Amino acid sequence: MSKLILIRHGQSQYNLENRFTGWIDSPLTEKGIQEAESAGDALKAAGYHPQIAFTSALQRAQKTLDIILKKLDLCKIPITKNEALNERHYGDLQGKNKAETAEEFGAEQVHIWRRSFDVPPPNGESLKTTAERTLPYFNEKIMPELQKDQTILVVAHGNSLRSIVMEIENLTPEQILKTEIATGEAWVYEYKNGAFKKYC
Repeated sequence: MSKLILIRHGQSQYNLENRFTGWIDSPLTEKGIQEAESAGDALKAAGYHPQIAFTSALQRAQKTLDIILKKLDLCKIPITKNEALNERHYGDLQGKNKAETAEEFGAEQVHIWRRSFDVPPPNGESLKTTAERTLPYFNEKIMPELQKDQTILVVAHGNSLRSIVMEIENLTPEQILKTEIATGEAWVYEYKNGAFKKYC
């Protein structure tokens, strides 16, 4: 029986500052480090032992993964890093404070960019286009490992993980837009007979 563990990175500096982060390589805060440590402790207490890990090309996810693997005494397992698992690219909004952006473009317009499924911000990605790069990678690189009866750990970002959750839980666009994954939060799935079942 295979298991898929999805974890969003710990709080980043731009999360703390309420900025659109996207592909900007914002580091973890002290709270983010603590969230990663707590995630590692929780996985260890539950007895999870991943055989392989995947993460994005951004340091906040990579550092979170490093902290978790140290907690699990699994620093030598194979790790694959790929920008296909990067956060949604926020285009012209990247680096900007969310409150200031609402003042500049209007709160309603910013809400549409943030919460619609297929309307991207200027020069950026929607959740739909994020899924169009994340899911082929998931299906081509991660699914084959799950089919080997392994425990797979994926540490990535809110929107790249939501893309995966939408796929494996067969959620509608409306359902996934209401789905939130907190920083440092782990979602665990059992994969058996071609189907996923969520543990927590």
